[in-house]
Amino acid sequence: MLDLFNQDERGQVGIGTLIVFIAMVLVAAIAAGVLVNTAGFLQATAEDAGQESVDKVTNRVEVVNQHGTVGNDDTISNITLTVRLAAGSSAVDMDTTSIKYLSDTNVTTLVNSTDSYDNPAGNETYFNLTKVEGTDEDDSFGVLNSGGDRYEVTINASAIKGGDQYVGLKTGTQVQLDITSQTGGTTTVILTMPQQLAGKDVKEPVKL
Repeated sequence: MLDLFNQDERGQVGIGTLIVFIAMVLVAAIAAGVLVNTAGFLQATAEDAGQESVDKVTNRVEVVNQHGTVGNDDTISNITLTVRLAAGSSAVDMDTTSIKYLSDTNVTTLVNSTDSYDNPAGNETYFNLTKVEGTDEDDSFGVLNSGGDRYEVTINASAIKGGDQYVGLKTGTQVQLDITSQTGGTTTVILTMPQQLAGKDVKEPVKL
């Protein structure tokens, strides 16, 4: 009868089997290391992409009101926007913010002229930035960093148009402004010039 509990019998493993076993363990360890590294890289990439996406949505300005300034020949010579931080936005530096100006005849990109161009209305390359009195309590002019900050952005439509410095946009003309912060957050404003400017005085403000 077969003795199932014969302690004199021993199992033996050949050297070849042992080598194969060790090789499988090494391959599994290497594969696990690659998977861990890949997972870490993908996680970091996803976090960066997610933060950039959030910045593009939240880090931007909000336009609270706008008006135009009457020029010659019943046109709008300047456009002025009052801006503040959008809800949930981090600080926005207006020195690194650009405005894409698009009308039926012109397209250009404007940057801040506060420190580089002494013109209260800006020109064909720059927009002008001024502080609304009673705001910016921490004297951080140029950077919107609190909900109470208010700045006025002035765009010289006459200079962009390239003609007479006091002749700007005709009645009914539509202008699109894309205000983009350094992180890519964009606010789009579409303005239509008033249909009735007859009888308005030059430099008189009108609601847009």
